[in-house]
Amino acid sequence: MEPNSVVRAGTLALTRTPVPDDQSVSGSPSTAAAALDEFGGLEVGVWEMTSGVMTDVEADEVFVVLFGFATVEFGDGSPTISIGPGDVVRLVEGVETVWT
Repeated sequence: MEPNSVVRAGTLALTRTPVPDDQSVSGSPSTAAAALDEFGGLEVGVWEMTSGVMTDVEADEVFVVLFGFATVEFGDGSPTISIGPGDVVRLVEGVETVWT
């Protein structure tokens, strides 16, 4: 990103790739991502997932949901969360998750 600029995250042309077989639980989910900038040791980007169910091992991150809805189950015993537009979510590095 250029300094003092704007990116319309909801309109970015992202290239989707199928979720690897060892992470795909049901349906045919795919994901896409774009790194937009890096500063102060933080990466800023956009990530999306299509309908389906997949497993993941999380990075240490904070994100804002722009579109859609999901549930995230945690392998560490944390309560399942339901997320949607406008929600700000904090995930901890190394936790195993199931995304629906």
